[in-house]
Amino acid sequence: MITINPSDKTPIFEQICKCVCRDIAVGTLREGDRLPSARELAKMLTLNPNTVAKAYGMLERDGIIYSVQGKGCFVAKHEGKANEKLTENFRSAVREALDAGADPEELITVVKELSLRYQQNKRSE
Repeated sequence: MITINPSDKTPIFEQICKCVCRDIAVGTLREGDRLPSARELAKMLTLNPNTVAKAYGMLERDGIIYSVQGKGCFVAKHEGKANEKLTENFRSAVREALDAGADPEELITVVKELSLRYQQNKRSE
Protein backbone atom coordinates (compact mmCIF):
# COMPACT_ATOMS: atom_id res chain seq x y z
CA MET A 1 0.00 0.00 0.00
CA ILE A 2 1.45 3.31 -1.05
CA THR A 3 1.37 5.93 1.66
CA ILE A 4 2.80 9.42 1.63
CA ASN A 5 4.01 11.41 4.60
CA PRO A 6 3.70 15.10 3.68
CA SER A 7 5.82 16.16 6.66
CA ASP A 8 8.71 13.91 5.55
CA LYS A 9 11.51 15.87 3.89
CA THR A 10 11.93 13.06 1.34
CA PRO A 11 10.46 14.12 -2.01
CA ILE A 12 7.05 12.57 -2.68
CA PHE A 13 8.16 10.77 -5.84
CA GLU A 14 10.92 9.08 -3.83
CA GLN A 15 8.42 8.09 -1.13
CA ILE A 16 6.32 6.43 -3.84
CA CYS A 17 9.38 4.56 -5.14
CA LYS A 18 10.26 3.37 -1.64
CA CYS A 19 6.70 2.16 -1.00
CA VAL A 20 6.60 0.18 -4.25
CA CYS A 21 10.03 -1.36 -3.54
CA ARG A 22 8.99 -2.23 0.01
CA ASP A 23 5.75 -3.83 -1.21
CA ILE A 24 7.70 -5.93 -3.71
CA ALA A 25 10.31 -6.92 -1.12
CA VAL A 26 7.70 -8.10 1.39
CA GLY A 27 5.59 -9.85 -1.25
CA THR A 28 2.57 -7.54 -1.25
CA LEU A 29 3.31 -6.85 -4.92
CA ARG A 30 4.42 -9.75 -7.09
CA GLU A 31 5.82 -10.12 -10.57
CA GLY A 32 3.18 -9.19 -13.15
CA ASP A 33 0.91 -7.30 -10.73
CA ARG A 34 -0.57 -4.17 -12.26
CA LEU A 35 0.04 -0.88 -10.49
CA PRO A 36 -2.61 1.83 -10.46
CA SER A 37 -2.22 4.27 -13.33
CA ALA A 38 -0.45 7.52 -12.52
CA ARG A 39 -3.81 9.31 -12.65
CA GLU A 40 -5.51 6.74 -10.41
CA LEU A 41 -2.75 6.83 -7.81
CA ALA A 42 -2.54 10.62 -7.95
CA LYS A 43 -6.28 10.82 -7.31
CA MET A 44 -6.09 8.32 -4.42
CA LEU A 45 -3.22 10.23 -2.79
CA THR A 46 -4.37 13.72 -3.89
CA LEU A 47 -1.14 14.34 -5.76
CA ASN A 48 -0.19 15.80 -9.10
CA PRO A 49 -0.18 13.00 -11.71
CA ASN A 50 3.24 14.22 -12.90
CA THR A 51 4.69 13.37 -9.48
CA VAL A 52 3.46 9.79 -9.75
CA ALA A 53 4.62 9.60 -13.38
CA LYS A 54 8.10 10.71 -12.26
CA ALA A 55 8.19 7.95 -9.63
CA TYR A 56 7.00 5.35 -12.13
CA GLY A 57 9.62 6.56 -14.60
CA MET A 58 12.38 6.08 -12.02
CA LEU A 59 11.08 2.63 -11.10
CA GLU A 60 10.96 1.65 -14.76
CA ARG A 61 14.46 3.01 -15.37
CA ASP A 62 15.71 0.88 -12.46
CA GLY A 63 13.98 -2.24 -13.84
CA ILE A 64 11.56 -2.52 -10.91
CA ILE A 65 8.45 -2.07 -13.08
CA TYR A 66 7.70 -2.02 -16.79
CA SER A 67 4.98 -0.34 -18.80
CA VAL A 68 2.85 -1.65 -21.61
CA GLN A 69 1.40 0.97 -23.92
CA GLY A 70 -2.31 1.32 -23.28
CA LYS A 71 -2.33 -1.27 -20.50
CA GLY A 72 -0.40 0.30 -17.61
CA CYS A 73 2.58 -0.41 -15.38
CA PHE A 74 3.41 -3.84 -14.00
CA VAL A 75 5.88 -5.29 -11.51
CA ALA A 76 8.89 -6.62 -13.39
CA LYS A 77 10.73 -9.82 -12.67
CA HIS A 78 12.70 -8.18 -9.93
CA GLU A 79 15.46 -10.67 -9.16
CA GLY A 80 16.27 -8.68 -6.03
CA LYS A 81 16.19 -5.25 -7.68
CA ALA A 82 13.63 -3.94 -5.21
CA ASN A 83 15.80 -5.13 -2.32
CA GLU A 84 18.84 -3.52 -3.96
CA LYS A 85 16.97 -0.22 -4.22
CA LEU A 86 15.85 -0.42 -0.58
CA THR A 87 19.41 -1.20 0.52
CA GLU A 88 20.71 1.72 -1.53
CA ASN A 89 18.16 4.03 0.14
CA PHE A 90 19.11 2.68 3.56
CA ARG A 91 22.82 3.23 2.93
CA SER A 92 22.10 6.78 1.81
CA ALA A 93 20.07 7.47 4.97
CA VAL A 94 22.86 6.05 7.15
CA ARG A 95 25.49 8.18 5.40
CA GLU A 96 23.28 11.24 5.86
CA ALA A 97 22.85 10.48 9.58
CA LEU A 98 26.59 9.95 10.05
CA ASP A 99 27.37 13.16 8.18
CA ALA A 100 24.97 14.95 10.53
CA GLY A 101 26.92 13.64 13.53
CA ALA A 102 24.86 10.62 14.57
CA ASP A 103 26.59 8.09 16.80
CA PRO A 104 27.24 4.86 14.83
CA GLU A 105 26.44 2.71 17.87
CA GLU A 106 23.09 4.51 18.29
CA LEU A 107 22.26 3.76 14.64
CA ILE A 108 23.05 0.08 15.19
CA THR A 109 20.79 0.06 18.26
CA VAL A 110 17.97 1.65 16.25
CA VAL A 111 18.30 -0.97 13.49
CA LYS A 112 18.26 -3.81 16.04
CA GLU A 113 15.16 -2.35 17.77
CA LEU A 114 13.32 -1.91 14.47
CA SER A 115 14.24 -5.41 13.39
CA LEU A 116 13.00 -6.90 16.66
CA ARG A 117 9.74 -4.92 16.45
CA TYR A 118 9.26 -6.04 12.83
CA GLN A 119 9.78 -9.70 13.75
CA GLN A 120 7.30 -9.42 16.62
CA ASN A 121 4.70 -7.83 14.34
CA LYS A 122 5.17 -10.57 11.73
CA ARG A 123 4.59 -13.25 14.38
CA SER A 124 1.39 -11.60 15.58
CA GLU A 125 -0.12 -11.47 12.06
